[in-house]
Amino acid sequence: MEPASQPTGRAAILSTLRERIVAYAASRYERESAEDLAQEVLVVIHEKYPQVERMEDLVPLGFQILRFKLAAARRKAFRHGDHLASDADLLLSPDPDPEAEAERAQRMERLVAALARLGDRCRDLFRLKLQGKGFAEIQALLGAESLATVYTWDHRCRKHLLDQMGGRWA
Repeated sequence: MEPASQPTGRAAILSTLRERIVAYAASRYERESAEDLAQEVLVVIHEKYPQVERMEDLVPLGFQILRFKLAAARRKAFRHGDHLASDADLLLSPDPDPEAEAERAQRMERLVAALARLGDRCRDLFRLKLQGKGFAEIQALLGAESLATVYTWDHRCRKHLLDQMGGRWA
């Protein structure tokens, strides 16, 4: 009879596989996330592949699942903008940048002047969009016949606003 402290069969194989997965994930991804990724891979193997018992089958299966998990983690990080993260101390300054403030004020002046030159419908459309109204609500409020009409108005008004701003937003 074997001692209780020694894992047997599938448990021993999964323990060895886990070590390999953590090492591989840590070399390709964040060290802190490697343990979590390994755990997720083992959960998938346990839930979806209980019939797979041999090390020769589990290793390629585990690493294929890990590659999918790594790709998903990278896509998620990209969607959340983690690839753009930088040192916050460099980005944040207690004093506002005078040049940036002046550019922002000039853009705001140009925008206000351009909005004043637009027609009533475009101004109403922008006002409702800024209030958070959806296109269906705007359709009802402005009395448009169809939703496609509101989309067309929106496109034309944005184009007209861009023209009024000199052909560029910045």
